[in-house]
Amino acid sequence: MADFVGRRSELATLDRELDKVASGIGRERPGRCVVLRGRRRVGKSRLVERFAERSGVPFLFYAATGASLQMELERLAHDAQTSSLPQAGLLSAARPANWDAAFDVLAAGLPHDRASVVVMDEVPYLMDTAGAFEGMLQRAWDRVLEAKPVLLVLIGSDLSMMESLNSYGRPFHQRGREMVLGPLNPAEVGAMLGLDAASAFDAALVTGGLPLICAEWPNGAGMWDFLETALSDPVSALLVSAERSLAAEFPQQVQARAVLSAIGSGERTFSNIARAAGGIGATPLQRSLGILVDKRVIAAELPISTRPSKDRRYRVADPYLRFWLKLLGPAMEEIERGRGDLALRRIRESWTSWRGRAIEPLVREALARLLPDAHLPAAPAIGGYWTRTNDVEIDIVGADRAPIAKELLFLGSVKWLESSPFDRHDLAALHRHRAMLTPDPLPLVAASRSGIDCAGLDAAYGPADLLAAWPS
Repeated sequence: MADFVGRRSELATLDRELDKVASGIGRERPGRCVVLRGRRRVGKSRLVERFAERSGVPFLFYAATGASLQMELERLAHDAQTSSLPQAGLLSAARPANWDAAFDVLAAGLPHDRASVVVMDEVPYLMDTAGAFEGMLQRAWDRVLEAKPVLLVLIGSDLSMMESLNSYGRPFHQRGREMVLGPLNPAEVGAMLGLDAASAFDAALVTGGLPLICAEWPNGAGMWDFLETALSDPVSALLVSAERSLAAEFPQQVQARAVLSAIGSGERTFSNIARAAGGIGATPLQRSLGILVDKRVIAAELPISTRPSKDRRYRVADPYLRFWLKLLGPAMEEIERGRGDLALRRIRESWTSWRGRAIEPLVREALARLLPDAHLPAAPAIGGYWTRTNDVEIDIVGADRAPIAKELLFLGSVKWLESSPFDRHDLAALHRHRAMLTPDPLPLVAASRSGIDCAGLDAAYGPADLLAAWPS
């Protein structure tokens, strides 16, 4: 990620925050805070480190590790000692016994006549249920840190905890500007790897847009060449990133891991997930699903229609983790003993059907970004529709709201096959399903990897059309 493909807007946001700090020198409270959250391995730390390095101002980068208070403070003192802050030795000399004292010493070591940057990474490791750290951080910010021309950047991978840090009723409420860093989008992945539009979507599904995995993909290489190389290396980023993230997210939540594995294997309904997770009871399953939803690991979705439905379905939210849980995780023992070829063979056999469903959320997101256009109106909600028995399943439903819509705006189908265009048979099926959902002649749309081979659609989108939804 030497060129930071796709991170220009995020760097510009941080630059603007630092400019505001610099322009506030001499005022009573020039300090500013950014609360940055994003899933593990999306490049949060590297982004902020690059920003700080190129800013030209003194900075301290501290990363919490989840160790004891004494060890965390010792680590802070060590990081301060090796930082570019002009009074870097103060923390080491003072040897503070708690965070209150550490923040006071840190503030004393910050310059008052020029801007500086202080980064605290993996903040959730420091937070507790009693909110003690948050209270000390709030007091330090209000009393001493905000009075200095400093940009404080708080980083965390636990999305729910980072959201709560700045939420109403918590000590640090409204003291930081919230910033979310997502994975590289399909256009950024394609630009980074030198791929055409269709291949860019494939790469986005396999890598999830995680920079560390994309960095191992040779420029211009095909997906199968990349997979063959990655599966021959048991420590490749493609293979180890998911396991490391899961170990960090669920160190003691074995049941949630089992439920996640069941969803990753392809189960989508409550009863099927319970069965695949070893016959787990309804109450513990609800608890595990709640943990996974709170951590944004899975998405819980209801069909969009004008009638209420209880047919909730679950899917793994991150495409890479979905790919790993279904096709890589179960094969790790084979890969570790040098038989990645067996895993690759099974991926080839399953790829078409797996990709056909995995691409649907990306298609819906692309349409949400593209519309309105010359063919379809803007849709505040874009999702899907299904019945309990799956006798009707519609890939794309645009509506005024979700899940219970007042007005349906358009319906559509996703056909993502290598050499099979959307044809009159697919259109006929879409007509039948529309008639079973609504009597209204709603516009019909198709998203097809291999083009359209029929008349009668109101709109059609191919890979290049959809990729244009994201600026590269």
